[in-house]
Amino acid sequence: MKKVLIVPDSFKGTLSSREVCDIMETAVRRRYSEAAIVKVPVADGGEGTVEAFLAAVGGERVEVSVQGPFFTEVPSFYGRLPDGTAVIEMAAAAGLPLASNHLDVGAATTFGVGQLMRHALEHGATKLILGLGGSATNDGGCGAAAALGAVFRDAQGQAFVPTGTTLRQIAAVDVANMLPELKRVTCVTMCDIDNPLLGAQGAAAVFAPQKGADAAMVKVLEDGLVHLAALLQRDLGVSVAALPGAGAAGGMGAGCVAFFGSMLQKGIDAVLDAVHFDQLLQDSDLVFTGEGKFDQQSLMGKVVIGVARRAQRAKVPVICVAGAIGRGLEAAYAEGVTAAFSINREPLAYAEAIGHSRENLAFMMDNILRLWAGK
Repeated sequence: MKKVLIVPDSFKGTLSSREVCDIMETAVRRRYSEAAIVKVPVADGGEGTVEAFLAAVGGERVEVSVQGPFFTEVPSFYGRLPDGTAVIEMAAAAGLPLASNHLDVGAATTFGVGQLMRHALEHGATKLILGLGGSATNDGGCGAAAALGAVFRDAQGQAFVPTGTTLRQIAAVDVANMLPELKRVTCVTMCDIDNPLLGAQGAAAVFAPQKGADAAMVKVLEDGLVHLAALLQRDLGVSVAALPGAGAAGGMGAGCVAFFGSMLQKGIDAVLDAVHFDQLLQDSDLVFTGEGKFDQQSLMGKVVIGVARRAQRAKVPVICVAGAIGRGLEAAYAEGVTAAFSINREPLAYAEAIGHSRENLAFMMDNILRLWAGK
């Protein structure tokens, strides 16, 4: 075996994607010491996304101070890749951990996310990748847009930065003076959910309670997003109300499309495009991928299936190694998964099993490679 690609998701709560990569690499090296090994740790757009990209393709972490979720200055960062792409985690400026114990989704802002974008663009970024996940906000991306030059005016013509509870106060949206560089770059938003902006499956109803909203606040936030969607249609000519993924991160998905002209893309596809995965496949013998639980949700285009679909086109076999494997996954084989293996060697409760994840993953990898060597 001359070349192996290792492209796993994290085993949530157990092993990071980078740790999984390292364990898999060690196992391959033991059996195929001369093999070229390419590791691509994957993150879903939340915390760890920048680190995953930098580990996969190199680059640098850029430290910046921005306004946090409640307009106080916080240390933040983004990643600058060798090709000029800037990778930005929304969570690094507007994330729940930055809110600490002060959960107030109605008052939280994405302004700092826009500041990260502005810094990247003003320092030569040629492409933006935005990771949505772990946000404390529900402002539809208005804060980020304001940081990039969008102007929101109330009924008296006064400019202000809207948050979730003040979206209904917006009387007009003006994007004429947004940062010019924004129009000259490609913007891709990593978004792995299909929730629309509004309704029972929308941003406020589904996600705001996780950020501290009670039923009354959910109603306020929903009304605000309904109002925002109407304004975006009227003033910008962009329809986002029913767009799949628009409800991600408190409506940030909608804001990315409306304000930044971004496309919403599955996180795994954004990662694979950035590392030129299709080119890496051309002379590869085998791909290892995996996640904590390989189940029906995996079939919706998450890491394993995203990897498998591309490998199938290149006729490269794919082995999925997971903490657990659900039922009804026969469709995965048609999508390009060659075989799937669970690392658990005996029936144990989850709380006990996770303590053995590292050794169990190493053991299963060695057994798979023994089989591969003897085929």
